[in-house]
Amino acid sequence: MKKINIFIVLLGIMTSSCEEFLTLTPETALSSATFYKTEADFEQAVNATYAPLRSIADDRSWLLSEMRSDNTIYARNINFGATEQQEDISDHALPDAQGITSNGHVLSQYRQDFLIIARANQILSVIDEVEFDETSKANLKGQALFLRGYAYYELARYFGGVPLHLTPVTTREEAALPVTPEEGIYNQLISDIQTSISLLPVRSNQGVGRASKGAAQMLLADVYITQKKWAEAESLLKAIVNSGEYELIANYEDVFSESVGNKNNIESLFEVQFLEGPEGMNGNFLYSFMPRPITPDELQPITGTSNTQGLDGEGNNIPTPDVIAAFEDGDKRMDASIAYVEIAGSDRDYKVYPYIKKFAKHHELNGNHGINWPIYRYAEVLLFLAESLNEQGKTTEAAALINEIRNRAGLDATAASSQAEMREAIFKERRVEFAFENKRWFDITRADRVQEIIGAFGQKALANPLDYYYPDGHTFRSNAFTNITKYYALPASEAEITPHF
Repeated sequence: MKKINIFIVLLGIMTSSCEEFLTLTPETALSSATFYKTEADFEQAVNATYAPLRSIADDRSWLLSEMRSDNTIYARNINFGATEQQEDISDHALPDAQGITSNGHVLSQYRQDFLIIARANQILSVIDEVEFDETSKANLKGQALFLRGYAYYELARYFGGVPLHLTPVTTREEAALPVTPEEGIYNQLISDIQTSISLLPVRSNQGVGRASKGAAQMLLADVYITQKKWAEAESLLKAIVNSGEYELIANYEDVFSESVGNKNNIESLFEVQFLEGPEGMNGNFLYSFMPRPITPDELQPITGTSNTQGLDGEGNNIPTPDVIAAFEDGDKRMDASIAYVEIAGSDRDYKVYPYIKKFAKHHELNGNHGINWPIYRYAEVLLFLAESLNEQGKTTEAAALINEIRNRAGLDATAASSQAEMREAIFKERRVEFAFENKRWFDITRADRVQEIIGAFGQKALANPLDYYYPDGHTFRSNAFTNITKYYALPASEAEITPHF
């Protein structure tokens, strides 16, 4: 399967993690045999298990999911040359052979998820053998199970089947496991998340930013929605609603994290923690999302930094005309989600580009912000609940929930009345409510609409490259939209060291 050092790295527990609740400085040169002795040791190890989420949110998930959908695309900069690795993902032109791909972004996502799994496995293998406060032990064990379940859910949605590691890898032979079919991966991650629900405290009794019972219930509901287990999802989602731990924030624009404030707010069930400053826990995804080349004067009003520097290269995660058109007239989420900037150095005749405004928050230093990344919000609880109710024939109940979301957005109640109409209304509502939060691709895949939606999107883009941010006289490569698939191929670098794929 994967290189042994991916699993060995957990033995050092080198990485500190997120903001207020991840402040312990890990020791180096410690082995699993000597490290795990106290509650503090396990807390430090759990902190390190969260850490790869920052790399995933900052560098990978928006590329492998949002840019894979019809919501965003790159802004082609012909002066920068080829950026084929990113364009291959966005253009559905990913080269693969015999179920493997050499794409480095796919490899990085795969390895970061397995790094979470490896660290969780190390904790879970020894935590029951060490005596300390049982309430604290249950909490830490619940967090490790939540994170392992979350990582396997990511892998299952990206790849289908993957190797299933549930114990620490200590030899090279143990690293190369056969691929477990998708059903087996789901069985295990469901078991992990179910156990985590029984162990984790509710949000109000949990440390800031850590996984809580509500987050675990939401993760499992997400899994059940994907599996079309509507009644099971309904039960979990109603438990979250009835917990009283969460509510909608009145103004949509106020939902999203600032660089140093408004984090883990009343609408947040779970978010990836970033910290502005020199500690190495900052993000810079805002900069990845900027069209380029952009000058300091063009960028400064967006970032508010005191040392603004221009950006060259090729911009990514640029809103498509399709997602812009998906917002209804008068939808307050439009201006909260998307803004525009004029790029004087663009090779296009029309030099105005949209960018993602919901994550464009002012901060102090160029390339260093602390904006948290939302994974689950209470709005999604309501829309998932509406979906699960509608699929069970409870369309009137579903309408009341979707209308809560539409009311906040300043829109009239939905006109959908039949089950089929409501299904499509919820699908469309999710697109604009969670635009750029890495939900759209998974909505398309679980609805089995990949060929329908991405095929049509590709035809439109190929016919109108100017509308999709190509300079005048330039167009997509000849292989664009020739390999539209639900799953990514497995990484070639991993295939080199295993006989199983």
